[in-house]
Amino acid sequence: MSQRSDHDPLLKRLAKEAYRHGSFTLASGRSSDHYVNCKPISLSGSGLALLCPALLHLVERDAVAVGGLTLGADPLVSGVALTAAQEGRSLDALIVRKQAKGHGTGSWLEGPLPDQGALVTVLEDVVTTGGSSIKAVEQLRNAGYIVHRVVTIVDREEGGAAAMQAAGLELRSLYRLQDVAAHSRELQR
Repeated sequence: MSQRSDHDPLLKRLAKEAYRHGSFTLASGRSSDHYVNCKPISLSGSGLALLCPALLHLVERDAVAVGGLTLGADPLVSGVALTAAQEGRSLDALIVRKQAKGHGTGSWLEGPLPDQGALVTVLEDVVTTGGSSIKAVEQLRNAGYIVHRVVTIVDREEGGAAAMQAAGLELRSLYRLQDVAAHSRELQR
């Protein structure tokens, strides 16, 4: 779901602050001419103010929490939970660890844990192959939660949607990589 527009302040920020063209190795191990790092936006107050209402709009209405794999999803789940509260909606944030906590309870999840069987929407900054999102989904499902949807800021359209579909998930995105790259080129003219 692209919201491409010359008057879209979030797209403009992604194109200026998050996107780079060059030679990169991605977290998936793949090489790419395109790199997207949403953290300069998601870790700024003004960036979160743009991101969170847009992300919240794609969170399932019946979801009681949003969750995601640390580190990329940490500001997103917190910001979306806050935005929901400001709109009078009850929605908690869950952070999924990359590995179980090595002490205490040994938990994979941090945050106010919902009741078993609750619906959780997973948030992600960038989806390439879908591996990080699927890891978060697996941990949430193993903990007894229902997950149907992953919401991302940018879909690189490199197999993530197909991998999620195979895992019984729907991928919804604010932007596609091609939109961000095209807007970046337009800004450089």
